[in-house]
Amino acid sequence: MEYEVVIGLEIHLELQTQSKLFCSCSTSFGKEPNTNCCPVCLGLPGSLPVFNRKAIELAVTAALALNSSVQLNSRFDRKNYHYPDLPKAYQVSQYEKPIALGGCLELEIDDQVKKVNLERVHLEEEAGKLIHSGDSIIGSDYSKVDYNRAGIPLLEIVTKPDLCSGHEARLFLEELRMLLLYSGASDCKMEEGSLRCDANISLRPMGSKQLGTKAEVKNMNSFKAVEMALNYEAERQRQILISGGSVIQQTCHWDEEEKVTVPLRSKEGSSDYRYFPEPDLLPLLLEEKEVNIIKSVLPESPMDRRLRFQKEYGLAKSEASLFTSNRPLGEYFEIVALKYKDYSNLARWIQGDYLYQLREAGKSESALEPDKLVELLNLLDNGDINRPVAKELLAEMVRSGESPSRLVNEKGLKQISGHDMLLPLVEKVINENPDAVNNYLGGKEKALKFLIGQVMALSGGRADPGEVKKMLISKIAE
Repeated sequence: MEYEVVIGLEIHLELQTQSKLFCSCSTSFGKEPNTNCCPVCLGLPGSLPVFNRKAIELAVTAALALNSSVQLNSRFDRKNYHYPDLPKAYQVSQYEKPIALGGCLELEIDDQVKKVNLERVHLEEEAGKLIHSGDSIIGSDYSKVDYNRAGIPLLEIVTKPDLCSGHEARLFLEELRMLLLYSGASDCKMEEGSLRCDANISLRPMGSKQLGTKAEVKNMNSFKAVEMALNYEAERQRQILISGGSVIQQTCHWDEEEKVTVPLRSKEGSSDYRYFPEPDLLPLLLEEKEVNIIKSVLPESPMDRRLRFQKEYGLAKSEASLFTSNRPLGEYFEIVALKYKDYSNLARWIQGDYLYQLREAGKSESALEPDKLVELLNLLDNGDINRPVAKELLAEMVRSGESPSRLVNEKGLKQISGHDMLLPLVEKVINENPDAVNNYLGGKEKALKFLIGQVMALSGGRADPGEVKKMLISKIAE
């Protein structure tokens, strides 16, 4: 029997606020353990929570970016469970009345657009962090608890079971991360835990509408790990089913070192958490005009940006994707494009030589003033310099910030062109390299490239290589 994979994701996103969801403790990363804590986020007796307005605004921003329906009336609940990283023995979350319902995210898979639907988007407080004595919880002798993270505003995004492979899950997360970065809701730093993902995965007979028994996979710390873990778990379940066994509903841990999923415990259901309304918080009431204001200032989505770059500038899909994924580079391209209209040539230079020189110099995408790049490209287009010189100048410009015209004058790099100026160089190279000339006459094209290189060397790299080639061919044929 053939089986199909069904995957739903639960993405946990730390919102980009300076203080926690219900108190004024700092959310800064990397502080000494248990120093960003207070009676509220530790749940000490007598402490009362207060809403963080900024967190609510960012939650609405993210929900709108995801095409979700923002609920003007939502509520917080207590999610009861005992775990060392939860100081109150319950988590303040949203269950029956989340801040947003529905929504979707579109992504491209093999040149096809796939819509991944969302179940809900809800706010909750972050738990603390367990620091294990070993590399992971498996095999560790003990664990310590850091409550600095406890109470940080967290947005949980729950998809419907619309994904069919680890690869699709990875593409979805990459697109989601970019969308959330564009919205400004989060910094999405997986290495700091501000974007995490759990996955529910099951198999069912091909064509069936009934979901199979699911396993939840945790501890996937990168998009690559998500893809590998889900592909492994899908195959594990497949082998159980084809051998006549039954999949057990459980929570699994992804062992990054061994590249396997390891069962941790039986999977809880919603009834196990004994949800009830949070008695210390009033319902969260939003005004429609406030939601509309946030909606009106939403930035362009990554997918809309990719399509616009292809339509407006005529760029290839790969170029549009680069300028979308690297947002500052795309913004730099658009500023330069206001004055330099050969968009294809501009894209080649920015994604090629310019980006390379930035990395070599350790500079940001806007290191070079846009007008200076325009000036350089105009010098090249007008024949004042050739491409090798332009590349040399660009490297110097990125390092020093100098204008290309000044560097050309200082270094004497203006292109040598015209018959009278090039003829002596061409004749000298032909006379000094008879073997290469004979090889070219014998049909060896590489010999011509060698001769062109010799002329370029004599000119200090300033000769027009196209004109040199024509003159060599003509002179050798005489």
